[in-house]
Amino acid sequence: MSSLRPWTLLVLASALLAPAPAAAAGRTPPDPVVAALERGARPLRTAEPGGDPRDLEPLGRAVGDAAVVGMGEATHGSHDFLTLKDRVFRYLVQRRGFRTFALETAWSTGVRLDDYVVHGKGDPERIMREDLQYTYALNPTAENLALVRWMREYNRRHPHDPVRFMGDDWGYTGPELYDRVTDYVARVRPGLVPRFEALYRGLRPAVPSGEYQRAYLTRPLAERREMAARTGRALRLLRTLAPGQTAARREFAEVLRHATVIDQTATGYGFDFEDPDQVADAMRRRDQDMADNVLWWQAHTGHRVLLSGHDNHIGYRPEDPQVLPRTQGAVLRDRLGGGYTSVGLTFGQGSFKATDPEETRMLTHTVGPMPPGSNEHTLDRVRHDRWVLDLRTAPAPARRWLAGARPTRSVGTAYPQPRNAYDIALARTYDVLIHQDRVRAVDLLPAP
Repeated sequence: MSSLRPWTLLVLASALLAPAPAAAAGRTPPDPVVAALERGARPLRTAEPGGDPRDLEPLGRAVGDAAVVGMGEATHGSHDFLTLKDRVFRYLVQRRGFRTFALETAWSTGVRLDDYVVHGKGDPERIMREDLQYTYALNPTAENLALVRWMREYNRRHPHDPVRFMGDDWGYTGPELYDRVTDYVARVRPGLVPRFEALYRGLRPAVPSGEYQRAYLTRPLAERREMAARTGRALRLLRTLAPGQTAARREFAEVLRHATVIDQTATGYGFDFEDPDQVADAMRRRDQDMADNVLWWQAHTGHRVLLSGHDNHIGYRPEDPQVLPRTQGAVLRDRLGGGYTSVGLTFGQGSFKATDPEETRMLTHTVGPMPPGSNEHTLDRVRHDRWVLDLRTAPAPARRWLAGARPTRSVGTAYPQPRNAYDIALARTYDVLIHQDRVRAVDLLPAP
């Protein structure tokens, strides 16, 4: 030190004795909510299926013994939501004994894909292209196809303990369901076949799925309601054919569920969609029916089920009660109690597929971060790129924040809409949250 020049010593001494810079002195203290979220959050290695699943163990513990786990998505059209569900389902199958993947899509499409998954019947890509149109135009994706093919490969290796695929919705009911009902009647009571054919007159699709759905909605309301009355009579008539033998009851239960979904479709299309009150009734009915279908499947198979749907359907509180008064998740919690767990999925920024507001073109949309005051603005500040948090056991400062309602992004099949963010109280809507900083758009299969 003595070899340094005097002016150098003076500079060094001044630097050591000087007060801290103003920016450091005025630094904003750490946000206690973000700090609490970070204490409770557990990082996820990736959203892509495969590889080491140990980072999913916190989610497995949060799921516990639930018979049905609802796993949401803030958009239908983001790759990372679908691949993460694929990854989680594989983990739940291999480590937690789950055996069914349920998708927010048509029941009849689920029947066709389940035949492929279990028996290798049909071409899953062709099934998706044929069935998943219009209402379900965001379902035929490379990501969903990869999951279905993995399920088929799993069943090749485990033929005596297969995984299953189901669709829980009724927006389109394909001809195979009508065939299964009338074929059953032809075997057990052939004299009633003409009666069922008359009751199902004009309902069995004879054109592509998208064309069928659009044409159905152009029918006069009175005609749609008359069709719903006929499917209801067919369902009641089928119930009178219940077999006495135990061995035959399982097949009958499945046929009866097919007829039930046919009736759900006709009843659902029988609402007046020009009347806001009727729209709310139709949406309530749809979520009730989806929940009933999942509950029937779970009771019928005894399987633990991973249910994939939009955040607005798998959570407990609807984003807009005037449009959807009661969610599928609320019905499942009421019926299953702790046997149902809801997992919400949020994101900070990125891309997704959705149609334009007029639903004429499929587009790729890109959005930036949500503004201050939103849930995502705070969630993005957690240091992990992708993480899971059990909202029920989060540290106290985080629990208080999570109980408050704030704007939260929600994108359906079309974008933009008058509202794309809703005031959501995360801890009152979900049991578990998975947040990802960035997402990209799904890879849609080519149109048929």
